[in-house]
Amino acid sequence: MPPPPDEPQPYDELPSYDKPPYDEPVPHDAPPPPDEPAPYDAPPPSTSVLRTGGSGPAAPPAARGGRDGAVRGNPLSAPAPRSDDVDVFAAHDPVRAVAGDAMSDVLVLGGGAAGLSLVHRLVAGGAGGVTLVEAPDGPGRPGERTWCYWDRGGGELDEAVRASWGRLRVHGADGGAVVVRPAPFTYRMIRSSALERLVHGRLVRAPGGRLLRATADAVRATAHGAEVDCTAAGGRRITLRARHLFDSRPLPALPPARTLLLQHFRGWFVRTDTDRFDPDVADLMDFRVPQPRHGLAFGYVLPLAPDRALVEYTEFSRTPLTTPAYDAALAHYSRRVLGLGAFSVEAAEQGVIPMTDARFPRRHGPTVRIGTAGGATRPATGYTFAAVQRQSRAIAAALHDGRRAGGTVAAPRPYRRRTLAMDAVLLRALDTGRVDGPTFFTDLFRNVPPLRLLRFLDGVATPWEEWCVGLRCPVGPMLRTALELPFLPRRPLAPRAEESRR
Repeated sequence: MPPPPDEPQPYDELPSYDKPPYDEPVPHDAPPPPDEPAPYDAPPPSTSVLRTGGSGPAAPPAARGGRDGAVRGNPLSAPAPRSDDVDVFAAHDPVRAVAGDAMSDVLVLGGGAAGLSLVHRLVAGGAGGVTLVEAPDGPGRPGERTWCYWDRGGGELDEAVRASWGRLRVHGADGGAVVVRPAPFTYRMIRSSALERLVHGRLVRAPGGRLLRATADAVRATAHGAEVDCTAAGGRRITLRARHLFDSRPLPALPPARTLLLQHFRGWFVRTDTDRFDPDVADLMDFRVPQPRHGLAFGYVLPLAPDRALVEYTEFSRTPLTTPAYDAALAHYSRRVLGLGAFSVEAAEQGVIPMTDARFPRRHGPTVRIGTAGGATRPATGYTFAAVQRQSRAIAAALHDGRRAGGTVAAPRPYRRRTLAMDAVLLRALDTGRVDGPTFFTDLFRNVPPLRLLRFLDGVATPWEEWCVGLRCPVGPMLRTALELPFLPRRPLAPRAEESRR
């Protein structure tokens, strides 16, 4: 292995590595040969990830693997089938089920975290007549994703939880570690396939529940709700009708904003030759990596067993990296910072999340937007999953009350105005470099009580708690940024609003 450089270099300048063939484990006990970086192509939807906060990166009881939080068995494999599991596409003919003039009470477009969560809340509350439209099989359908959040446990999603951690750790750029125990909360991981199985099975057993894989082509308002023209497998054209329409699909373009950073990342599911990880400790931010010229970078480690973990490299910056550059960063972090020794890569995930102070409209004609498209991604952190759960619970309750009153339903505001105002200031301060990101986040974990900090990161802190956290921020740079913001114009921005991974 070559010796480390004298000075840390940003990863867009490090030599690239050949992309490993992730369909088979790849040994990493020796450095792979260098290669020239390929021109950047945005990660396809099939490799996107949601790592959300929430309750959090972001929150997580012990997974069914044991009290120590470790998951027994292969973390990438499906859980053992339950007696009430349903093979929804073998037992259910979705095209026949939606044919004709039948009207759904609720139609949900998009089978990501927001769409699945809303359907889950509706069905769990006894709602009938719910239709979920997901992307058809093919390159446009997202692959396996990872979603994380804070929680006390005992919730409705416990069945889908794959792992959890009782301690959280942040490594400062100086190498110092801060470990917190946010009891009674734990940090929890859900794999998208587990949530899909849970929601799909319950949906098709619910009265009038329908599941369809198709492309939604056009939406029209009607006197009684909305119509959606879809193309199903084989080119079959279907028109769906519903009283209430919710759309979680990514927006074609972001709304105008003053500031935009991208939270972009790539992660490896690794298996080491010897035990290298503590299954009860999740590394949320490890700033012992070389920092880019603009923005910040950190490692992220979620142990799944003493010899297995999700290891990620993440940046908050204006431009994503090439896949070879991410792999170079991950190789450096895994070998030189974590000291993993020999290991193999069993799978990989990659994604991009917009961190922006744009104002996301929650309604467009007959469509109510939910998830990232409805503003559920926290601007200054990228956390989404917990806000999606709050949004889903509120919509389900409003639909229940609205049906009785004959009223309409709108998505609630995911975050309070003062939360968004504070985020706009912090985001701008990070973007301009007035605030040093690694120092800022490390000091928050070092100086703020864990539960107060988690509530702040989740966007549900009280004004007093926000004031206490604000006292730990660099006042001068934040005040200068707050005075500057009202005079900055909002302008169109190019990146698409991808579904968040944290």
